[in-house]
Amino acid sequence: MSAPVREGTSLRRSLSVWQAVGLSVALMAPSMAANINPQASAQLVGRATPLAFFLAALAVLLIAYVFVRLCQYYRHAGSVYVFTGATLGPHAGAIAGLGLMGTYVFYALVTSSAAGIFGASFLDIIGVWNNQPDWAGFLVGFVALALALFLAIVPAKRAAEVLLSAEGITVALIVVVALVVLVRLLAGNAPGDASFTMKVFSVPSGTPVSDLFLGIIFGLLSFAGFEAASTLGEETHNPRRDIPRAILGTAIFGGIYFTVVTAIEMMAFGPDDQGVKNFIASPALMGDLGTSYIGTWVGNLITLGACVSAFACCLACVVGASRLLFAISRDLVPGHALGRTGTNATPALAAVVVCATVFLMGFVDAVAFGAKPFDTFFWSGAIGTLILLVAYLLATIGCIKLIWIDKKMPQVRTWEIVIPLAAVVVIGYTLYRNVFPYPTTNPARWFPVVAFGWIIVVAIVAFAVPGFAQRLAGGLRELDRGDTEDEAEVVSG
Repeated sequence: MSAPVREGTSLRRSLSVWQAVGLSVALMAPSMAANINPQASAQLVGRATPLAFFLAALAVLLIAYVFVRLCQYYRHAGSVYVFTGATLGPHAGAIAGLGLMGTYVFYALVTSSAAGIFGASFLDIIGVWNNQPDWAGFLVGFVALALALFLAIVPAKRAAEVLLSAEGITVALIVVVALVVLVRLLAGNAPGDASFTMKVFSVPSGTPVSDLFLGIIFGLLSFAGFEAASTLGEETHNPRRDIPRAILGTAIFGGIYFTVVTAIEMMAFGPDDQGVKNFIASPALMGDLGTSYIGTWVGNLITLGACVSAFACCLACVVGASRLLFAISRDLVPGHALGRTGTNATPALAAVVVCATVFLMGFVDAVAFGAKPFDTFFWSGAIGTLILLVAYLLATIGCIKLIWIDKKMPQVRTWEIVIPLAAVVVIGYTLYRNVFPYPTTNPARWFPVVAFGWIIVVAIVAFAVPGFAQRLAGGLRELDRGDTEDEAEVVSG
């Protein structure tokens, strides 16, 4: 019989590998992403949107290797905070950890906005709420955020079950519709004379190669969160086995899913100029295809499924951000309320702080800048992804140092260093192409300002606050223990 759960600084070790997969898949939100993310890439690369998503998938697989290796050595709720801090030092750990936490907070606004958009649309479709005001999407989105907060403070096992089941249903629906569309494309009886073509993997003439890397950012937005299982290092039964499996499995699934589904979507709309225009204008890609290829009821179900997917992703963002805030607070200020768990053995206060911040961001966007739910979705998505790439870059450099400089994992073969080095090149160039040439139109010109402004503020705090590094280092030193001791603890626990 397990010991009763008490308030303290430890998380309950109760999750299986499938529940860890549930968090990663839910945060990646494949159902939501397939309906709303490809349009942004299409504005830059046109019919080559599936190619941009394929290149994003290759980048994610490189980054997944980094997280797999780091999770094989460390188990901790702090994810990149620990990975970077224990390898590059506490200053770098704080920058990476607070950066990733910032990404999760921005993504919580992204996904609550998406839940509001799809949820309000579904209520209109079924006649529950017609003639909606402009703020309808925000209201539904804030309700979704409140529900996510509630589920985040109950035991993580229940939250993971909700994530896995909700996303599983919606992904299955998307796959069925995609297969029906593909069969009709191959059979030559698709609406609008659409047909199967590989042109969707070629860049239109006159499109600069640099634009392809700008389009990749929205492919990366779709994959973002595949590493979320790394925040459950203290809650899975066998973290050094289960967490790497969850991360790699999620990355492989996402690569196949997004590349194939996006290609089918572009083929169905058509790779010509008019087809691309219709693709960009679609409010829900698979919803529109479900309606035109099968029936109206299918399109309605996909709209509902996209809402569920967005909510599940919002919940995963809150779970991930709250655990990062918990881990950093626990090490920085021992005994602080944010670094303690509640009666459910979850960081309840940290979750409240995260959700309050998300609500405030959305409220300010709507009131001060006149934003609509679609605006908060795209603004926060672009900003959060830029921050995320910085955190990925620091973690990748830390992985190189851990394995090939400090030689802490002698079982890893020397030639494998080419994988994280390739990840550094891809991440670095993607960041470069999103800043140079600097965007001059609104609101894009503000994305780098907010994203890198957050990184700069975090860096200033990390280096300027007296004793900041020393306090963090105390918690990080305890992590670098031998495999035997750590695995013995897992078995005995």
